Amino acid sequence: MDTTTPDSQRAALEALYAEMRPQSLYPLWEVLHALVTPQPGTAAQAWRWDYASAREYLLRAGGMISAEQAERRVLILENPGLTGSSAITNSLYAGLQLILPGEVAPCHRHTQSALRFVMEGEGAHTAVDGERAVMRPFDLVLTPNWQWHDHGNDSASPMIWLDGLDIPTVRFYAASFAERMGGEHPATAAPGDTAARYGRNLRPFLGSAAARRPQAQPLFHYPYAEWRESLGLMARSEVPDTALGHALEFRNPADGGPVMPPSRPMSACCPAASPRGRGGPRMAPCLSWWRGVARRWWMAWPIAWRRATCWWFPAGPSWCSRPAASWCSSPILTVRRRRNSACSARHERLFSRHHGVSNGAGGQ
Repeated sequence: MDTTTPDSQRAALEALYAEMRPQSLYPLWEVLHALVTPQPGTAAQAWRWDYASAREYLLRAGGMISAEQAERRVLILENPGLTGSSAITNSLYAGLQLILPGEVAPCHRHTQSALRFVMEGEGAHTAVDGERAVMRPFDLVLTPNWQWHDHGNDSASPMIWLDGLDIPTVRFYAASFAERMGGEHPATAAPGDTAARYGRNLRPFLGSAAARRPQAQPLFHYPYAEWRESLGLMARSEVPDTALGHALEFRNPADGGPVMPPSRPMSACCPAASPRGRGGPRMAPCLSWWRGVARRWWMAWPIAWRRATCWWFPAGPSWCSRPAASWCSSPILTVRRRRNSACSARHERLFSRHHGVSNGAGGQ
């Protein structure tokens, strides 16, 4: 007959654990429930960063430290639930980068892959392996891993864009390498050369001298002027998807897949409804398993992720970070760009009161 009591069993186990610990051995049964969970869990929070505020800080930093000194003058959008991680979600990094007129952010390369959505300014460039992509608002520019790249601003205005990198993923695998060339990469091709060779359902013959870009990922510039019309055509000709609106994913012409795995940049257009949410389409709540960063262009609507709410407003662009496995409800309503700020604040208060959440920039 077993006369072991729960207290004596626990004492025996704790003694065993203490004896094993110097050998770096630990019992799985004590932590299995936290390692193999019935559903995803993360410390990341749904959060909003206000562009106007971030822009002010970024420009102030621009007066204190040069792009050359900083190497990359960026304000990190760090998720408040992931303090100290320099991450906006568990697997993504995001930041706002500033290049002032006449500046050059020196050439380097690294194992992290990067994408850039241009926020403001026109005429600056990102050079990838010596070919410049002249940047304009809302352009998507890629710097694939281990390709030389630098940034320069030959225009008369500041240039700001949103950086997205897979830094947390590379950090997880302890696979970070970097090299620094300094200055600007010598020119290897005229601006637009890669788009002409690979961006029109064409490509040079493999193995020929003309096939100068990496075969697996040749294209690195997706101009807004080209892809915006595709979204507009969808919006004019069909009913939006209830979960995504009118959405298009940026495609790698080499294989038809995402432009920079594991990231999947996309653009979505959501038609506006009436100010009170009546008479227009509404987005259905859906449980989504992807995490990401959303950036608003044209209009404002509330996005509720679990019990948190992020607001996008017409006063300026903003971003929301999105945890994985979150219920996402994005009713298309409220504020158009031409409505005044008092109206925007009123809708924010009404929605927040109804859902019992706080509001404001940086709020949850």
